[in-house]
Amino acid sequence: MSESRMVREQELEPEVDFYGMSLQDEESAQVAYPGGRVMGEGVFVTAHPGRVDIESAGHTHTPAMTAQVWDGEPPVDTSRVWDQRADTIVRSATGTLEVWAVAYGPIEDVIELGASGREWRVRVYCSGREEVARVVEEEGIAEGVERYLVQFWTQPA
Repeated sequence: MSESRMVREQELEPEVDFYGMSLQDEESAQVAYPGGRVMGEGVFVTAHPGRVDIESAGHTHTPAMTAQVWDGEPPVDTSRVWDQRADTIVRSATGTLEVWAVAYGPIEDVIELGASGREWRVRVYCSGREEVARVVEEEGIAEGVERYLVQFWTQPA
């Protein structure tokens, strides 16, 4: 059995507002949060049909995000000390995910998964949570303080 390899990597600057953002299939992205915030309060990652919600430690800011697509399950990332890690599944009809803030809406860049009509395993890591909460509270603006690594892969058929 060979080791998994990374197929694609993207650097993104998502927007966070109301302590959250989501990764949502492009096809179902007309209203990311119908009826308001639906992510679980105090829950780092919450899965919904076609969408993954991610809770941030800062109210409104711009974190740094690296999105990776792998051809199999990636090894656990040890490139830094991560504050949080969670695994879930998202189904993508289009193979493209938009990155939404709770109220602000989607950013221009999308995450290209490379295959449509599949369930994708998702592993989300986050660092800088205490620091972003402090910076947002004291200074009001934080850019790149909180960091996310989001890895996607499918199971072999």
